[in-house]
Amino acid sequence: MNAPEPSEPAYRSLAAELRGRIAAGQYPEGVRLPTEAELATEFGLSRQTVRRAFLELVGDGSVYRIPGRGTFAHENAGRYLRQLGSIEDLMNLSADTEMRVVEPPSRRVDLEAAGRLQLDTDVVWRMLFTRSHDTVPFVLTTVWWPEPVAEVIAGRPEVAAGAVSEHTMIGLLEPHLADPISECVQSITAATADDRVATVLGCPPGHAVLRVDRLYKNTHGQGVELAISYFLPEHYTYRVTLRRSGHSPT
Repeated sequence: MNAPEPSEPAYRSLAAELRGRIAAGQYPEGVRLPTEAELATEFGLSRQTVRRAFLELVGDGSVYRIPGRGTFAHENAGRYLRQLGSIEDLMNLSADTEMRVVEPPSRRVDLEAAGRLQLDTDVVWRMLFTRSHDTVPFVLTTVWWPEPVAEVIAGRPEVAAGAVSEHTMIGLLEPHLADPISECVQSITAATADDRVATVLGCPPGHAVLRVDRLYKNTHGQGVELAISYFLPEHYTYRVTLRRSGHSPT
């Protein structure tokens, strides 16, 4: 593998190397890529770095993962693809999007958010941010956290007012949580843009938008984050593949 540029994260250098191998046919369709442990040994990297490289490749559609079997190259590797089928996929939105903080974390009383997080207090922390693809903002997201969760994130530079980064919020939170995120309960509804959404996303008030609510829970079933996002449908498509249970494709 070529030596990375000083400013290039190691996981991105590894992801680029693996894309090159896939493009060269070293890992054709159906052939398993090396394991995280094997790649960590080969390139002298931590398994966490290798795992992050795999997440980037899953996010851009270069590979897919089968639990218990391994990681495999897609037949059409290299074509843009965004699938959201797991917590890891949501974390990996940073692979090709950019987060900009509109409103930094602040402590407040919010009965509705506290109720949805199933807290025994009405005090929560709130933050607003956009995500952009190719510099075009396509979603405005508001997140609420319980106070113990907010304490691990509120002072970080990535969530300061106006900060721009390639992170996701749950990607920033996850390494600092005592109990990992294990579940995301999601609902999707049609909505219209209010004045705040319209101003931030550059659409007229009343414009049709897609509202996505996500409640993240840890392994004990406790609410970690409530996120409500408003997506511009002209810049965002949500796709889910449904398969019949108990039947293999023919």
